[in-house]
Amino acid sequence: MTAAVTAPSHARASHQPLPEARLRFTGVLASEWIKLTTLRSTVWAYAVLILLQVGMGMVLALNITTGSPQSDASTAVFAASIGVMLNQLVISVLGVLVISGEYSTGQIRSSLTAVPKRLPVLWAKAIVFSVTSFVVSLVGILAAYAVTSPILSGAGVSSSLADPEVWAHLVGAAGYLALIGLFAFFVGALLRNTPGGIAAVLGLVLVVPAVLSFISAEWVTVLTQWLPASAGQTLFFGGGVFEPWQAVLVMLGWIAVVAIPAAVLLRRRDA
Repeated sequence: MTAAVTAPSHARASHQPLPEARLRFTGVLASEWIKLTTLRSTVWAYAVLILLQVGMGMVLALNITTGSPQSDASTAVFAASIGVMLNQLVISVLGVLVISGEYSTGQIRSSLTAVPKRLPVLWAKAIVFSVTSFVVSLVGILAAYAVTSPILSGAGVSSSLADPEVWAHLVGAAGYLALIGLFAFFVGALLRNTPGGIAAVLGLVLVVPAVLSFISAEWVTVLTQWLPASAGQTLFFGGGVFEPWQAVLVMLGWIAVVAIPAAVLLRRRDA
């Protein structure tokens, strides 16, 4: 009689099916964070943003030799946030590059292969980029405030971060840059082309308001107030026809206009 051969228990266990791996959104966020922070263009763009914010604030503060006719708080905010006017260009270019660069290098195919549902990649990129941009912008603006405050004090202009008006406008300036960057990101996701995306964003932020300023019609004035850059400046310079929360909604509306078709095309088009 032939003896039965019994396989060892560890051999039987090796044939058991492996547990199914689950792709979590936190993992996608971590992946996008690594990609964002390891790109040289990202590091240099954020470094330029901080330097411009501090440098332009210093130039403005050094040219204030007497007490400002405005309130001390508004003068301090203006000096700390004047760099936003140039940095909106920096963050716009970076926002387009963050997504269009993956299409130009083909990296997006690997990302979508790892995440077959596709949309989590888009949302994760948007979250990581916008949050990082807000934090870096706020650091640059606070650094500009710290540098310009002693200079302004010598000119008789004093302010404090304990003042809710000052703090709200500084945070608003960082929020504006983050929202403009997010708008540029979704334009880049929609067009998938770096030169075209940058041209579209800068055209809307800079060229269109400049052209409309030469037209005196009332409807043109109203239209200009609804442009993202015009509405967003309420967050840090004040004034305008919108309250800060209304300005945020206007900018979010512009973001939705490009984010929705970008998401639809990502699902339907080949990478």
